Amino acid sequence: MLFSATILFSAFSGAFQPEQEKDNTLSAEEKNAGWSLLFNGRNTEGWRGYGNKPFDSWQVINGQLYCKTKDVKQRADLITFDQYDNFELALDWKVEKGANSGIIYRVVETSGPSYETGPEYQLIDDEGYPQKLEAWQKSGSDYAMYPPLELAAKPAGEYNHTIITVKGSHVEHWLNGKKVVDYELWTPAWHELREKGKWKDAKAYGLAKKGHIALQDHGGGIWFKNIKLRKI
Repeated sequence: MLFSATILFSAFSGAFQPEQEKDNTLSAEEKNAGWSLLFNGRNTEGWRGYGNKPFDSWQVINGQLYCKTKDVKQRADLITFDQYDNFELALDWKVEKGANSGIIYRVVETSGPSYETGPEYQLIDDEGYPQKLEAWQKSGSDYAMYPPLELAAKPAGEYNHTIITVKGSHVEHWLNGKKVVDYELWTPAWHELREKGKWKDAKAYGLAKKGHIALQDHGGGIWFKNIKLRKI
């Protein structure tokens, strides 16, 4: 997927950055701005299974990180070796028909699943998912907390561009150049929403100020590339 004629909007900094002509690489401008690659396009170096679980569900195909739907014996979310507090994360993703996944940030490893600790940027086939979706389940949402301001995802099978910015308590979700979620962690309104909804029994949810980034294995059918991060 080439972007030689397009530009990438850096949501948090308000600056425009040139998009890459080659997948899974950094331009000189990006390097100077402090960006680093989290996925090299060849293997899962820098990532491991959540809870150090073994897995055979993730593989690299033609420069893309793919979570398989079939022939899987051991599933696990992938998480970064490193932990991050304030950052801007950019990546491209696509889902297969009916697929569901997420990008979870500030993840802390516990005995429970990753999504019970970190907020989740939802990735899903909005139009083709086999069950009816609530607004807070649509692509770009802060899953089970804040629905997207508008639906901006492309159809299943097409790549989307996501930016997540996290600085202190402030979080923004961007999808295909549109800001779809903007919220503040730990406010009275945030705590009320958390305690009345899906996370009322998840004691660690959303409280960590630093943690891993996780790519969710929710049965497969999700593809990633151009995963890069800048500390802010």
